[in-house]
Amino acid sequence: MTAFPENFLWGTATAAYQVEGAWAEDGRGPSIWDTFSHTPGLVAGGDTGDAACDHYHRLDEDLGILAALGVGAYRFSISWPRVRPGGRGPLNQAGVDFYDRLIDGLLSRDIAPVATLYHWDLPQELEDAGGWPERDTALRFAEYAQLMGERFGDRVRTWITLNEPWCSAYLGYASGVHAPARTEPAAALAAVHHLNLGHGLAVQALRAVADPAAQLSVTLNLHHVRGVSEGDADAVRRVDAVANRAFLGPMLEGAYPDDLIADTASVTDWSFVRDGDTATACQPLDVLGVNYYNPTLVRQWDGGSGRQTADGHQDGSASPWIGCEDVEFAAQPGPYTEMGWNIDESGLTELLLRLRRDYPDTPLMITENGAAFADAVDADGRVRDERRVDYLHRHLSAVAEAIEAGADVRGYFVWSLMDNFEWAHGYAKRFGIVRVDRETMERTWKDSAFWYRDVVAANGLPAASAAAGHDG
Repeated sequence: MTAFPENFLWGTATAAYQVEGAWAEDGRGPSIWDTFSHTPGLVAGGDTGDAACDHYHRLDEDLGILAALGVGAYRFSISWPRVRPGGRGPLNQAGVDFYDRLIDGLLSRDIAPVATLYHWDLPQELEDAGGWPERDTALRFAEYAQLMGERFGDRVRTWITLNEPWCSAYLGYASGVHAPARTEPAAALAAVHHLNLGHGLAVQALRAVADPAAQLSVTLNLHHVRGVSEGDADAVRRVDAVANRAFLGPMLEGAYPDDLIADTASVTDWSFVRDGDTATACQPLDVLGVNYYNPTLVRQWDGGSGRQTADGHQDGSASPWIGCEDVEFAAQPGPYTEMGWNIDESGLTELLLRLRRDYPDTPLMITENGAAFADAVDADGRVRDERRVDYLHRHLSAVAEAIEAGADVRGYFVWSLMDNFEWAHGYAKRFGIVRVDRETMERTWKDSAFWYRDVVAANGLPAASAAAGHDG
């Protein structure tokens, strides 16, 4: 048994648009993902999040699953358009009531609520006014954060401002494979800045109204970038700048890296950054959330051969990698998940140790880690997802290795509690440790859920990765 530190926080995670459904009920307004998923051709299979996992109506059942798993925390996101439909104006009481029930239901089961303010579902009215490339969106986000802190801050002790702003900015506004499906590189870099600014303003707003003991965080999908050879150091540097340091710089150091500004000078002059903005973005954090799925492999492109773009994200009409036009993303060896991502847990250990080296005073928490596989239900009703158990075992071992080497990792959240709407992939990719039947919405524990329950109960990892017995 590999033991984890005392008080290590075990949890699982979801996001509002991916699980709630009830997309046009009880006063909820439209989000950019409603618009995106209702646009023909943008989501696999024509799927939408209209019903998702029907979590909005099956809250008590899902709370029961969380309690049976024995997790100490549940990371969920608040749907901005459900609680403040147009992104501004009065709160929607029915939406607020839903999160009251969720938070109170968690606390009554001794599960800590971990609330993410923004997991990509920008109110459509704010996008119609320009979206994240506009400074006003950051200001509206700060207002929303204050309202949520005033309403739920007496019970929520951990707040996450943004989930993966890299995806919001680059996939939403540069490559267009995520909502709002824009391909405007200068706008994408403006979105990077206003997400950073919105984060800082939201932290300030929460500090002013939430419980003084509340922990404030942000979740970044930091790319662990490797070069194919020693000669690819500049390719690594470029990708690291646009992927990682574009957020780590302002949020944790109070400045954008000079090389990022230089690499993107042909796209924008960064005049949207005003005096004092990076100081506002750089607010003290109690913990940094880290999402990890696989590493990234790059090399210098020779400019002549066919350029490889195996970056793990969907191919769009434009690239998300602004300023990296002379970089190619090399295919990596298997095994692979259903997303086509290679399985390499060593990148997680190396990433956590890099963060320990660069930001030694900032505690860390794995806020997402998991894998999609083509799970099948056996004749006996059991889902034998051995590959997911193996993936989780490998990555938890990597976390334990990083802790042993000195990384201050406080917790781990499996992505995801249940199979859900996987953005532009629709319902084709299953990340859950609990299966959701698309026709009946029936929940079925996979072997990985039983295995994870036992890991949580033991606060440790078994020596072998075999699934726990299917004993219910």
